[in-house]
Amino acid sequence: MPLDHTHDPAARSWLAAANEDGCDFPVQNLPFALLRPRDSRQALRGAVAIGDQALDLAALAATGLVGAEAAPALQAAAQPTLNAFMAAGPTAWRALRHALFALLREGAPQQTTLRTCMLALADVEYALPAQVGDYTDFYTSLDHARNCMRIMYPDADVTPNFRWLPQAYHGRVSTLGVSGQRFRRPHGQYLPRGASTPVFAPCAAMDYECELGLWVGPGNAAGQPIALAQAEQHLFGISLLNDWSARDIQVWEMQPLGPFHAKNFATTLSPWIVTMDALAPYRLPWTRAADDVQPLPYLDAPANREHGAIDIRLEVLLHSEAARQAGRAPARLSGTSFRHQYWTAAQMLAHHTAGGCALQPGDLIGTGTISGPTKGEAGALIELARGGQEPVDIGGAEERGFLADGDTVILRGWCEAPGAARIGFGECQGTLLAALG
Repeated sequence: MPLDHTHDPAARSWLAAANEDGCDFPVQNLPFALLRPRDSRQALRGAVAIGDQALDLAALAATGLVGAEAAPALQAAAQPTLNAFMAAGPTAWRALRHALFALLREGAPQQTTLRTCMLALADVEYALPAQVGDYTDFYTSLDHARNCMRIMYPDADVTPNFRWLPQAYHGRVSTLGVSGQRFRRPHGQYLPRGASTPVFAPCAAMDYECELGLWVGPGNAAGQPIALAQAEQHLFGISLLNDWSARDIQVWEMQPLGPFHAKNFATTLSPWIVTMDALAPYRLPWTRAADDVQPLPYLDAPANREHGAIDIRLEVLLHSEAARQAGRAPARLSGTSFRHQYWTAAQMLAHHTAGGCALQPGDLIGTGTISGPTKGEAGALIELARGGQEPVDIGGAEERGFLADGDTVILRGWCEAPGAARIGFGECQGTLLAALG
């Protein structure tokens, strides 16, 4: 993903809100979502965020302001789902990015018309940006995996295969939700501490997982793997993802096939997808220590080593019901970066297809929990509170070993680097409700 004029840190928009310090959506970002005016019966449509506004792409298409080169991509992005736009591939994505940048940049002569295509972000509602055919969740943070194992076994290490392949399991799409999702504490079967017989009951150890969601663009035919060197041509962009986990249910049911009830009740996504083009200035080398296992050839390529990592900063906040009622701000729990992940986004996609699996536009890949090497970089409460043994202070005389009913978990993400503009992902919020019955 080469740098070009759309990454110029000095570029400004004619929309003043896009130029404010700390704005998630400056003109260098231009992320995509699916939305409509709140509480309306209007059709969903693709949109691009700029400052505190959303540029309605269906309205933009009707103006005729976008030239012939980008017009087909605009028509695809203006639909009630982004699948067709995701399928169009990097050339189309880049053409539309360049056209939108030109229209939104300071000094563009079409401002009056463009303002009629804007919707205030405060006044819209979102939907999942694509019809998701398949959802796969990976497990690729070495720090997270070791932290979880060492709660019970202080000197434990990950299983040998962890260092050889990006581990994953196939999830489900029926309970994917967009930011603002509210869901009930799940029931499941688990073995209470000290018991010899399992029970079927509401989860007693609810947790969040700070992840990223990778959105698949052009797919591949069954039996035709995507080579690592071409993998990022099949990735449209990235959003925030919270893959909630019922830890007590998970521990009991996951051997030997993996989690089931522990994971299938809810997964929450941020509405905005930051494109791979927008992320180009924040790439870093992907490295492995010389004495660590080196990947097999199908998971290794010079480009992945040179710039496979992405420095996406992440933080997790918790807003309890009591804090909301008292007017207290959310408590910050942790912060980390995706650059610590043991496997890259490209490696995950290449490995996913290596056995012959066909991916389709709009398929979703979860990165797995993202944790860093220090305690303050833990991406899940199970790590921060050491399995509930060391509850975390969240203010107002409240502590959390695991989540309580009414808790809202907020994920935030952004990128910043010397010589580059700061861009953000918005927020991913989800709220745990009491179990049925």
